[in-house]
Amino acid sequence: MAVNEGEEATVSLVDVLEEDEELENEASAVLGGSDSEKCSYPEGYVKRQALYACNTCTPKGGEPAGVCLACSYKCHEGHDLFELYTKRNFRCDCGNSKFKDFECKLYPEKDLLNSDNTYSHNFFGLYCTCDRPYPDPEDQIPDEMIQCVICEDWFHGRHLGCTVPESMELQEMVCEACMNKAPFLWIYAAHLAGRLPSGDKTCLVKISETAACKRTHQEMEGSTSKSKTNMTVCRLMELQAKGLVHSREGATFWPYIWRSKLCACMNCKSAYDKAGIPFLLDESDTVLAYENKGKKTEQEEGPHGRDPLMSALNTLNHVQQLEIIYEYNNMKTELKDYLQRFAAEGKVVTPEDIQRFFEEQHTRKRQRANAGQYYCS
Repeated sequence: MAVNEGEEATVSLVDVLEEDEELENEASAVLGGSDSEKCSYPEGYVKRQALYACNTCTPKGGEPAGVCLACSYKCHEGHDLFELYTKRNFRCDCGNSKFKDFECKLYPEKDLLNSDNTYSHNFFGLYCTCDRPYPDPEDQIPDEMIQCVICEDWFHGRHLGCTVPESMELQEMVCEACMNKAPFLWIYAAHLAGRLPSGDKTCLVKISETAACKRTHQEMEGSTSKSKTNMTVCRLMELQAKGLVHSREGATFWPYIWRSKLCACMNCKSAYDKAGIPFLLDESDTVLAYENKGKKTEQEEGPHGRDPLMSALNTLNHVQQLEIIYEYNNMKTELKDYLQRFAAEGKVVTPEDIQRFFEEQHTRKRQRANAGQYYCS
């Protein structure tokens, strides 16, 4: 904060709390609108929710299974869990036939299987084309993990086959394998995806230099010819006519608005369905939309949408605020160290774990207070 010359720099508790906003946003991205008290199974195949896989109940070598946020807390406390971030169109498996004799404590009346669920090696704690765990104790190379918005697998930046852009505007990534499963996306990539930095090899070629895009157009139209009476303009055909296409290698990075630019004519919708990606036309499918849903829910459930701690600051004088800042910084450092142990072991933090932390904090504070009595006059 700005100070005049000669004045001592001070910081308010408001400033300290605002530094933690980024951490709160990350929590919202994972938990979003997921319910931590009720099993999501009765909701059916939830459009997007936080998911976990239990390595204790369904280890590698068996059938993959996923459990909702509430079941990770109530049914699998103390188990070895893999955090899967979020997945789309998934129904909670907790307690079904994949768990043998284990019964869900929140909603035991489940079908034997959820046949429409989609699974991957993520459910056994493995990620990327390298098929390795994260964090990987054998990998000493610092690297970020990036999620593909189609297959929803996570990839090391160095394994994407391209330069990872630094632009914050490019919020979604599609891996090379998913691009090739829906090859018409390469045409969109030439016009909508992020460009490589200058100096890197170009990602664009003339459409006349490859016959692949002609096959792509045939795939889009299908075996039947386009009806002459169909007056709907195909946005894909318009882009294709401009003569550029993205080279077919490496992952692609897209701005948040790219889904709204996709063609929604009948032929294109059919192609999305055939490729298994109809959700690309649904802008509420995005992780950002899910995160915003979580923030909205928090605001609606809070006291008039305002943090009571922030409201209470106005009642404190400067000395009281400094005392709270000191205690808060100590607590924040100790809480960070406490939570890092869970992250290192890949465990989920439960409400009971947080309660235990604050009980230990209270015990230590009481011990310090008792020790201080010997020095009081």
